[in-house]
Amino acid sequence: MNIGIDKIGFYAPAYYLDMTKLAEARGVDANKYTIGLGQDKMAVPPITQDTITMGANAAIKILSKADLESIDLVILGTESGIDQSKAGATTIHHMLGINPRARAIEMKQACYGATAGIQLAKGHVALNPTKKALVIASDISRYGLNSGGEPTQGAGAVAILIAADPKILILENDTSYFTDDILDFWRPNYSDFAFVDGKYSNEQYQRFFEEVYTDYMEKTQRSLDDFAAFTFHIPYSKMGLKALRTIADEEDHATLFKNFKDSTYYNRSVGNIYAGSLYLSLVSLLEKGSLHAGDRIGLFSYGSGAVGEFFSGILQPDYKNALVADHDEMLQKRTALNIKEYEAMFNASLIKDGSHQILDTRNESSDFYLKEVKHHQRIYNK
Repeated sequence: MNIGIDKIGFYAPAYYLDMTKLAEARGVDANKYTIGLGQDKMAVPPITQDTITMGANAAIKILSKADLESIDLVILGTESGIDQSKAGATTIHHMLGINPRARAIEMKQACYGATAGIQLAKGHVALNPTKKALVIASDISRYGLNSGGEPTQGAGAVAILIAADPKILILENDTSYFTDDILDFWRPNYSDFAFVDGKYSNEQYQRFFEEVYTDYMEKTQRSLDDFAAFTFHIPYSKMGLKALRTIADEEDHATLFKNFKDSTYYNRSVGNIYAGSLYLSLVSLLEKGSLHAGDRIGLFSYGSGAVGEFFSGILQPDYKNALVADHDEMLQKRTALNIKEYEAMFNASLIKDGSHQILDTRNESSDFYLKEVKHHQRIYNK
């Protein structure tokens, strides 16, 4: 049975900061961000958007009424969860009006959580081939103002529908995964911001890619020439480029590097969305890349702490017709922030004492948003 990605779409908040403005404010050469990191813009979430609303906003773009009835598994992959007990997937399930006879769970392993969700969803559909699974990757990347990680922040969500006989990408069963207990990036419960050892994390990212890519190739007896494109977990686009350069030469594999550049199209304008970064890159590749039906795409997923996985998929005939076509329009409609506005939006916070907080939602145009907090409960517009 062929199982894989039937539909895919993403949502980004309605505000962004140009990286040249951030560089100017921080006294840094703009090339350090735009060339050194490979980032042009950074999505900035207002206080009315969180992992739940962004996930629901991404999913509503791609789901039909028939999908809502067929889905019986909802998985939210995130490291920006809003509750230590209740899965955000239950709220997204309710917001979207999905069939109530469904499972709903939240998965966490840094930026790897959504990939774990996809693999679980594949197994579920294999046992229930008439059903579908919704996997959502939704995160807000925060390191703090004036921090070393500030230019690699971002926010957004990717929604992925997993089904039998998928319209976009069959996910092959060949896969390789690797785990090691390291502290390259982590966020304790008491901290609003992540801690990261940047140089060490980059080294581990490359190590994990080498581990899983080499193992995959040995197990499958495939070669570089069997792939039309590679997509990577991209906290910033230059990171994936460095990994690709370890296995391919630009002069000899021009198409691979052209497709890689195309695969960073949306990432460069949205920034780091943790669990969704790999799949935002996949959306970019599907919409902007030079691909054909039957092409094999390699995917590298990495979650600090750490877990890495390399797997692959085969493009389906007419995959373009199954893609959502309004992503460029969504980004073009965003509002540019100046530094003062960005810092004010970054510092805005929800109450934590159980009192009543009504949020200003006059500028909200999204389908779902947070409108108030009362008795320790977030109340959403549905």
